[in-house]
Amino acid sequence: MLTIFSTKITTLPPGVTTSSHSRARGASTSSIPHTDYIPEVDSREERRRVHHEADIVIVGAGIVGCAAAVAFGRQGRSVILLEKSLKEPDRIVGELLQPGGVEALEKLGLRDCLEGIDAIPCYGYQVSYNREPVQIAYPASLVASKKQPEGRSFHHGRFITKLRAAAMAAPNVTVVETTVTDMVKNEWTNQVLGVECHTAGEKDYYFGAITLVADGYASKFRKNHLPHTPQVRSKFWGLEMIDAELPMPQHGHVILTDAPPILIYQIGTHETRILVDIPENLPSASVKAGGVKNHMLNVALPNLPECVQPAFRRAVESGKLRSMPNSFLPPAVQKTAGLIMLGDAMNMRHPLTGGGMTVAFNDVVTLSTLLSPQNVPSFEDTPAVVAAMSRFHWARKSGSSVINILAMALYSLFAANNPHLTALKNGCFRYFQRGGRCVDEPCGMLSGLIQNPWLLVYHFFSVAFYAVACRLREVPVWKVPYVLTVEMCAIVWTAAAVIGPYLVAEVRS
Repeated sequence: MLTIFSTKITTLPPGVTTSSHSRARGASTSSIPHTDYIPEVDSREERRRVHHEADIVIVGAGIVGCAAAVAFGRQGRSVILLEKSLKEPDRIVGELLQPGGVEALEKLGLRDCLEGIDAIPCYGYQVSYNREPVQIAYPASLVASKKQPEGRSFHHGRFITKLRAAAMAAPNVTVVETTVTDMVKNEWTNQVLGVECHTAGEKDYYFGAITLVADGYASKFRKNHLPHTPQVRSKFWGLEMIDAELPMPQHGHVILTDAPPILIYQIGTHETRILVDIPENLPSASVKAGGVKNHMLNVALPNLPECVQPAFRRAVESGKLRSMPNSFLPPAVQKTAGLIMLGDAMNMRHPLTGGGMTVAFNDVVTLSTLLSPQNVPSFEDTPAVVAAMSRFHWARKSGSSVINILAMALYSLFAANNPHLTALKNGCFRYFQRGGRCVDEPCGMLSGLIQNPWLLVYHFFSVAFYAVACRLREVPVWKVPYVLTVEMCAIVWTAAAVIGPYLVAEVRS
């Protein structure tokens, strides 16, 4: 059943407060519904609409929230999905879905959300280093059909609109436009019982055996329930280019020079997104130098392929610059009874590799499997849910760790700011040029199709030693002993210093 509504409850049930944490859980919703028994379905819909109670309350109708609502609703769970605004969002995030994310979307039965939104097929990347290009195609050998894997790039808002429509059409889901302001907790156990909201200016409450928070990178609830805080390394400044000519259509483009990296991908028939990385305190983007626009015109523009430059200049002159922080947030085991946090609220990595939505959809697949009625018959069984969340943390590692570490490590190389990092960046590019396994497996990990963290470690240090080999070809014979001793140690140590903290963060968190 589907209901979109905007109603209110003027008083809490007896003994319930929000921040004062003074209510034991209310009426149980433990029975698994039989969706072919209409009176039961109707009573559950009425319970969501009138009494604001469900098996699970989801905060945020974005990528994660919509997918989770559909997954749990189709399992027969009663779901309330809350969203501040159901208008089509206009953002420069969540515009590239890797093949691994497409596979997860298919598992969730949501593949059709990619249709009818002018989405552009993506078959890999072209990486350009000082104007020398190399193609990195998604390897067909990684899929059973041997057909080249396909990602999609699109307008974020159009994709979200399709996901919300799917949630609205899903059984057992009620969608509500309201602003969540606080958690409702049990004073004695600290268990989350639901949320406090403001609906049309009036205070409101929604209760569930589980509250799933997916309110994005600027989550208002993260700091109270997770041990880590996001680390912002830089910002992506985004522009939308119109009718840009790309060197390799239907591919993402990564532009590498001595300046920070640039990412380009087409998001519609006429629209192409370009994201320019600008670290904090970059001299060419300082106010004294002319700000971000100066960096765009005097640093980014000359480094772009000539065919892209006219569209980029027009986009800069139109003045529609927008930015997003590039953050790192390691995951953590979640132990708060009644609460689950997913998506960017729980785990973030640099968006350079476009892996965020792939992690998000795979997380929903994993979570909905662990919390399926076969595994957890009732969400009111709090110990079973908490135990499932502990398993979830480690079950997601194989996929999420590869994408998290790869994104942060590649950004460290691509934004190289010292000679040893620059040597690693050159070694990485030359490693891709070797082709075969040297490009297929790294691209398989980037695309979310290979989920093996140790394979990532193998290739990363292979890049380090290949960087040393590249240095040997560059230096005169008399300098070879120096490269094989001092420089090799420095380059390998730098590689360990780059990837090590992220490996530790994934193992410890």
